[in-house]
Amino acid sequence: MTDTPKTLLDAVRYYSDPKVCFETMLAVKWPHGKIVCQKCGSEAVGVVRSRSLLQCKAKGCRKQFSVKVGTIFEDSPLGLDKWFVAVWCIANAKNGISSLELHRALGVRQPTAWFMLHRIRLAMKTRSFRKLAGEVESDETFLGGKAKNMHAHKREKLIRGRGPVGKAIIQGLLERTQGDGVSQFRGMVVPNTEEWTLCPNVFRNVQAGSHVYTDAAPSYASLAMRYFHASVDHLTKYVSARVHTNGLENFWSLLKRAIRGTYVAVAAFHLERYLDEQAFRFNNRDVGDGTRFQRVLAAVVGKRLTYRMLTAQGDAGFMGIR
Repeated sequence: MTDTPKTLLDAVRYYSDPKVCFETMLAVKWPHGKIVCQKCGSEAVGVVRSRSLLQCKAKGCRKQFSVKVGTIFEDSPLGLDKWFVAVWCIANAKNGISSLELHRALGVRQPTAWFMLHRIRLAMKTRSFRKLAGEVESDETFLGGKAKNMHAHKREKLIRGRGPVGKAIIQGLLERTQGDGVSQFRGMVVPNTEEWTLCPNVFRNVQAGSHVYTDAAPSYASLAMRYFHASVDHLTKYVSARVHTNGLENFWSLLKRAIRGTYVAVAAFHLERYLDEQAFRFNNRDVGDGTRFQRVLAAVVGKRLTYRMLTAQGDAGFMGIR
């Protein structure tokens, strides 16, 4: 598209026309103009613009299908006008947007808005084979309700020990700014802070020979075998020349502000999706709202999330995280 919206008001007006939404999805799914049948793979596909549908003309198929097929929008009865506004809101709201707020804005049920947001978070998940390089920070943070705010019965069940016991753990890696770019974040939910957990994540995501900066946790001791590893002891100071993890501390503050301020509490089973959402906005903070929207839209193809998959309980359970 050449005339892309720049603000939320522009987006609401621009995508209020179903035909504009249809043409937009055609360009997103088939940027080179060669439409392919989702059933048989034939390129003999006609466009039924009067009904905003596509039809395969191959003998023995003749399948009619929507532009939603093969995207996160598949099987959704909602129009693309509502979907596009939802994508715009979550991609550009610094602290995220709650399902209650989206349900009021779009006029859909709250569970529907919740499902929509999780589908969009799937599209926001960063997928890259590129390894981080240069100067990279590694750090962990803990998310979970404060023991003093829990009911005594719940506290006895969940909190056994001191400090981060009973909380979810996130490990983050941040590649510092190089040239005209912005620092890039990658994160993952981890089961513990042991060396055999943290170091392999660094090995998989950071190019050998890079400078890796951490705190003084002994779990990072083996990084010296592959990297120029330096650490700073937070008991005495937080910065020693180039050695610090302040970039990650900034990201942790943004993540916790979104979870505590907007989402209030999230299930541990879904925590990684909220991490993907915040990471996308952080890694694309150097572009405008319209560009961020387009980048999410370009990533909706080839991804699917059903309600059954979303609500299936995993090993992590559904402990509330604040």
